[in-house]
This record gives sequence, structure tokens and C-alpha cells, in this order.
Amino acid sequence: MKVRIKFSKEGPMKFVGHLDTMRYFQKALRRAELPVAFSGGYSPHMIMSFAVPLGVGMESLGDYFDLEMAEDMPTAEIAARLEEQMAEGMHIVSVRKVEDGKAGKAMALVAAADYFVEFRPGKEPSIEWKNRVEEFLAQPEIKVTKQTKRSEKEIDLRPNIYKMEVRNNGFFYMLASASSNYTKPELVTNTFFKWLGEELPEFAFTVKRLEMYADQGENASPRFVTLESLGEEIE
Repeated sequence: MKVRIKFSKEGPMKFVGHLDTMRYFQKALRRAELPVAFSGGYSPHMIMSFAVPLGVGMESLGDYFDLEMAEDMPTAEIAARLEEQMAEGMHIVSVRKVEDGKAGKAMALVAAADYFVEFRPGKEPSIEWKNRVEEFLAQPEIKVTKQTKRSEKEIDLRPNIYKMEVRNNGFFYMLASASSNYTKPELVTNTFFKWLGEELPEFAFTVKRLEMYADQGENASPRFVTLESLGEEIE
């Protein structure tokens, strides 16, 4: 039985890195005494895979990992037993059974993600910016230099911005998040203000991931659905 676990990560837990988050859940699964499946060989490990890693300092309301169970059991029971082991700032949102053929692996499925970027108190730019988003998005191209591990390359951000809206004291984004076109909300935000002639100071805003999506569309017509919706609750 394969399950997809959706969780939130807020407050002090946002400073826990990706590898430590993986270890945290491995320990929580052991404490919950859930029948998790292990790999074979000399060094067996839990069969689990996380979706797109969350950057240190970012909060999330919708992160995911897939987990192989050694036996079937109600998804509500898995959620309840795991939730009992969560520390402050971590919460199990849902557990869904998924089929390999239909639901794939969480990491390979991710095509887009929602984010909320909010300016910290006293850090909001003094220039007028809230009515310039449509003009920014109307550009045929938004060229930026993207830093990779080994080099720099120029990319066009515009096709990767599915939504950009002003929300209160910040932005709501839906951005491309596949491995081939992963787009950080920090990059879009800084690029927007550079276009306005404003350089944002370091730590001017916070970032919260809201949800992750798979693309179930056909022939270059995207149809985004949440990773959660690809599974089902079982009793």
C-alpha cells in the first residue's frame, strides 16, 4: 500500500532543513509504530520520497511525501497516529492511498506550486507597486540570469509565471515547479522590483508555500490538480 502524506511546516520548524525533515519523519513513523515498508539489502531504509524540497526559512501549508506501507490500514488511522508524534509547527493535513499507475511519484509529478510572499513590517517598498503587476506580466519576455550550481544562464521567466496577484501586503503566485523549470518566488519578486527600479533589501519578505500541483492536461493545455486529489481515503 502506497500513501501520500500532506503536511504543514510552520513556526520554528521552518528553520529545519530538508534532510533533517526527512529524518524527523523517519523517527516519527517509528514512534507511531506504523507498518512501514523497508528496502532490502545490507542497509534497509524506509521506502519514502518527498516532493520538491522546501527552502530553510520557508513555511508551508502543503508539502508532501509518499510512503510505502507493509500492510493496508485506514488512512485516517495513519494520519491520527502520525499526528500524535508531531512537534509544534508540524501538522499532518491528510493521508491518501495512491496507485502507482495513476498517481506516480510525488517528486516526478510536481508541475506547479502556489506561494504567498509577504513583506515584513517596515520593509514594504515606498514606491508604487501594487498597480504595476499587469504591466509587468504583459511583457512578451522577462529575461533574468539564473544561478545554477555550476554556472549562470539566461532564462525567460514569463512562461513560468502562471499567476501573480497582489494580496494584502504581498503577492500570491502560482509558479512552474517541475525539475526542468522550477521557479522560486524570491526570484520573481526581486525581478519585479528591479524592473520597477527598486532593489529590495535582504530579508524584506517571507515566503509560504500553499499547495503543490500535478499537470493532468493534454497537448500543452495544462490542467492542474493537487497532489492530494490524486489519492483517496480508505477505511
